[in-house]
Amino acid sequence: MPSLSSVCASNAAFAPANLPIALFVGGTSGIGQATAQAFARSTNGKAHIIICGRNRSAAESTIASFPKSSQSNYEFIECDASLLKNVHATTSELLNKIPKLNFVVLSTGYLTSKFKDREDTSEGLSKKLVLDYYARWKFIYELMPLLRKAKEAGEDAKVLSVLAPGKGKPIDLEDLGLEKDYSLLKAMGNGASYNDLMVEVSFPFKSHSMYVLTIHPPSQSFAAQEPTMTFTHIFPGLVRTPIFHPSPSSYLLRLLYPLWYILSYFLSFSAKESGEYHLYALLAGAKGSFRRGPKGDVLKEGEGYFGTEEAKKKLWEHTVKVTKAET
Repeated sequence: MPSLSSVCASNAAFAPANLPIALFVGGTSGIGQATAQAFARSTNGKAHIIICGRNRSAAESTIASFPKSSQSNYEFIECDASLLKNVHATTSELLNKIPKLNFVVLSTGYLTSKFKDREDTSEGLSKKLVLDYYARWKFIYELMPLLRKAKEAGEDAKVLSVLAPGKGKPIDLEDLGLEKDYSLLKAMGNGASYNDLMVEVSFPFKSHSMYVLTIHPPSQSFAAQEPTMTFTHIFPGLVRTPIFHPSPSSYLLRLLYPLWYILSYFLSFSAKESGEYHLYALLAGAKGSFRRGPKGDVLKEGEGYFGTEEAKKKLWEHTVKVTKAET
């Protein structure tokens, strides 16, 4: 595992020849915010950074913390990514206003105390699955023309999805939207597996106790479609971010929070440390797909991975249908 000092040194050495454009979806707080701040520091303000989220005041505060230079271009785009129509509106705006896109960081999240009750959006989808998977897939899919333009210019084109590689669960191919059998734990496990298959980390899979090598059709993942780009799925570990702050409406959580904070402190990362590790993971890897741990290290092959050819095919087709993607 790389040390924090080596990670920070690597990030500080990042010196793109052209002004990079980076989009941080979920960048108004937590890991997304910390990674955006690390990116701004590493470029010394010589970057075009777009913060995308719901909280304008938080975004403006984040942007105010960025270093400034004559080349700085910082902006906020408001988007509640729990609704796919909002995602489409945002991607349409970006396609019309920027010439390329070098980096995309996706860290939208949703923490709920409801373990059995499915919370649906007004579009009839699980809010948890939308923020963990569907919205992320739609951002990547619809912004692909801008990523291609960056790559065609000989520049970086890299995507980082922050969720839970290595923490996936077997997928029910007859209930990919979790409409028949929902639980929070199942949604979390499925979201992790869906992100693996979305970026495509291909391993031999077991069939009758033998490993079988497979060839993945290009329509079933982003890495297969765009082999010269970089797609990473990273598990952040335990990070001290606002998402773990107790809800004002939950007396029990507010009562136990100080004890939890003390016990977890030495096992967790500060947001700033996590931001450096996530930036390192974003910049690492020349091309292909990767699953990485909290310090940016590549996970063991096959660890917590539940991909099969059938799963890749069915999930891709399901996602195209749900997100109303134009094919």
